[in-house]
Amino acid sequence: MKHLLFLLLAGAALFARAADRLPVPVLQALNSAGIPPQAVAVVVQPVDAGRPALRHRADQPLNPASLIKLVTTYAALELLGPAYTWRTEALAESPPDGEGVLGGDLTLRGSGDPKLTYDRLWLLLRELRGRGLREIRGNLVLDRTAFAPVEHDPAAFDGKPLRPYNVGPDALLFNFATLHLTLVPESNAVRVLAEPLPAGFAVVNRLHLVEGKPCNGEWREALTAQLAMGEVALSGAYPRSCGEKRWHLAGLANAALLHGVFTRLWRELGGEFAGGVREAPTPAGAIALAASDSPPLGELVRDINKFSNNVMARQVFLKLGAGEAAAADAALRAWLAKKGLDFPELVLDNGSGLSRRERIAAASLARLLASAWASPVMPELLSSLPIAAIDGTVKKKFNGNGFAGQAHLKTGSLEGVRGIAGYLLDRQGRRHIVVFLVNHPNAALAQPAFDALLEWLWLGAS
Repeated sequence: MKHLLFLLLAGAALFARAADRLPVPVLQALNSAGIPPQAVAVVVQPVDAGRPALRHRADQPLNPASLIKLVTTYAALELLGPAYTWRTEALAESPPDGEGVLGGDLTLRGSGDPKLTYDRLWLLLRELRGRGLREIRGNLVLDRTAFAPVEHDPAAFDGKPLRPYNVGPDALLFNFATLHLTLVPESNAVRVLAEPLPAGFAVVNRLHLVEGKPCNGEWREALTAQLAMGEVALSGAYPRSCGEKRWHLAGLANAALLHGVFTRLWRELGGEFAGGVREAPTPAGAIALAASDSPPLGELVRDINKFSNNVMARQVFLKLGAGEAAAADAALRAWLAKKGLDFPELVLDNGSGLSRRERIAAASLARLLASAWASPVMPELLSSLPIAAIDGTVKKKFNGNGFAGQAHLKTGSLEGVRGIAGYLLDRQGRRHIVVFLVNHPNAALAQPAFDALLEWLWLGAS
């Protein structure tokens, strides 16, 4: 009996050592990148919660970057439901008169909609016109009280306040508080098309066209934008070889953008409005004149995860706490506890991964993915993850590998941080959970190591 127990313990010890050992191709790729094994954490295990094939520093808390969106979106799908929608309403204290004139203010009341876009606002205003409203004699009032007031500095994270990912949450967030510029090279100039363009807002185009210069992923770095009162001034050299490109610019105050675009659209629809904008709660007894409902959460999580949309993730995270960050944190932790998921190392900041504070262990992410696989919302979460070499943030990654098209993987990326987490179907038809986190100054060079691990797993080496 003692001999048998010794053999069992020895076998378990041997398995533990083997499971903790990174595959040789992964070690070689890390070594080439100058990333020590002590800077990474890896977990590989079957989706049916069987014995892990690989655990390397699995319990070490690391910065997950956008992999934390897996926690936020899975929680939201279960707590809110895939069919949940956000409503944006247009209200007034009294209905328009028989001539279609609203004598007072028009209130737009937000609920934290993650995707109140330009076309949705147009449809809302079109409904107001269709219901007979012609002239608004008061002001546009923005009701943002669904979210608790929060101070947000868009330059605080990385000093790039014009980048859309740095936009802060807002209960009445419009078009991600972003202008979309289309750059069109013409015979000897660069034409700029701007949407949505607020009324009275000008685009000062000082861009110049450059011939014979190759276009690469850094073309934006050669351009500058300066936002001043009522205008954005663009300058820099734009290569003709780039063809048409989209340039997304944040930095304009959300309230100013919404007021300006509302004014322009209302006038284009034949309505009259010359009022200003202010913020206030919706008056008691106000009546709804029109409303716009967001797409269901089951669709929105696809935008969040496939394209790693930080702004939308923050909006959803706050919704879990009725608009307050601490309450969202508490609600998410209560949900984890109810599911038996104890993540003592978990540090939540804003639920998007755009944070230097957020922490989670690879083992916890693996347990989360195992739980999600057994959840009724699994189809919605799985379909939201980018497919290797097919779409989303991994459309241009993993091409030429055997597992291309066989893995659903969320990616995470910050300076000094890279990660992947998701599910892979190997060539024998077995599905695995895989988590790979890197926290190191050379993390940007980790892609070959990710490739090596996924190829090793797809070949069935586990």
